[in-house]
Amino acid sequence: MSEEKPILEEAGAETPLIEIKNLRKVYQVPGGEVVALDGIDLSINRGQIYGIIGMSGAGKSTLIRCLNRLDTPTDGQILIDGQNILTMNNKQLMAMRRKVSMIFQSFNLLMQKTVARNVRYPLEIAGVPKAKANERVKELLKLVELEGKADAYPIQLSGGQRQRVAIARALASDPEVLLCDEATSALDPMTTQSILALLQDINKRLGITVVLITHEMAVIRQICSRVAILDGGRIAEEGTVDDVFVHTRSAAGKRLFGILPSEEEDAVSDVPALRIVFEGGKEGMPIIAGLVKNCGVDVNILSADIKPINGQPYGQMIIESPDDPDVRIQVVRYLTDQGLTVKEVRQG
Repeated sequence: MSEEKPILEEAGAETPLIEIKNLRKVYQVPGGEVVALDGIDLSINRGQIYGIIGMSGAGKSTLIRCLNRLDTPTDGQILIDGQNILTMNNKQLMAMRRKVSMIFQSFNLLMQKTVARNVRYPLEIAGVPKAKANERVKELLKLVELEGKADAYPIQLSGGQRQRVAIARALASDPEVLLCDEATSALDPMTTQSILALLQDINKRLGITVVLITHEMAVIRQICSRVAILDGGRIAEEGTVDDVFVHTRSAAGKRLFGILPSEEEDAVSDVPALRIVFEGGKEGMPIIAGLVKNCGVDVNILSADIKPINGQPYGQMIIESPDDPDVRIQVVRYLTDQGLTVKEVRQG
């Protein structure tokens, strides 16, 4: 394996590698236009695993395709290492794409070529001598744990193995950034876990910045340090994963976290509710028993679950809010005194 890059601690990784400024993408369609991206501003630090999440049609795939100029924005700037990729000529774009690799949901492998040839393909295009390229292929297949599959063809592999080949191929040019467009959505849950663990290992060992597009909150929770929620081509929320989870503000975020129905029309009622967040280590507290004993209220639980975020358990419970304002104040005060985060929401 080529020399490993230093591990970048989150606290010290404050240098923006990717800066997106007022990015717009408008598609012309018969009878009008579709605004896919509408004034996106994002800053992604070197060495981060950054998640971009949204429901179908939010604009996330358009955004990631703009990041390596597979799609050309209508307006705005994309700076990578301080260079505006929207002003690059073809030669500069080719050099940029060797530093900004991409993996796809559908793997995009060459089915008529072996695993080794698929991984070697970008090196062949770059004119790397065959002996050096073959050595690099061996290193990469070892990294993705496919040493024994060099002579196999993609059709002989499982979905997870095909994605590992795609990851190895993306790493062949020694990139600084790895873009992942729904890279696990075609995989079963167990395979998804292994691919996410591999991406996390690559990030830690090689210092590669990972930008991950997904519609699955579980993917964001497992490996991302920061997240942006896209909704209708705009940023609805942005911040650390645990802060966005605990202090969800936008309607899009509340839908993704199960606080609101996934579709507004699914709401058959509009129940005033309290969202109680159990931050790591407090998820086992006897909250309901405490409310009944100390506040003398009956508690109607609307939903509850526990989610792992960056290896720590975070729980949330949504309870019906008391009708009496004085009782509601008493309940909120009791919960906050226990060190819990409480927000008033409306649960359909």
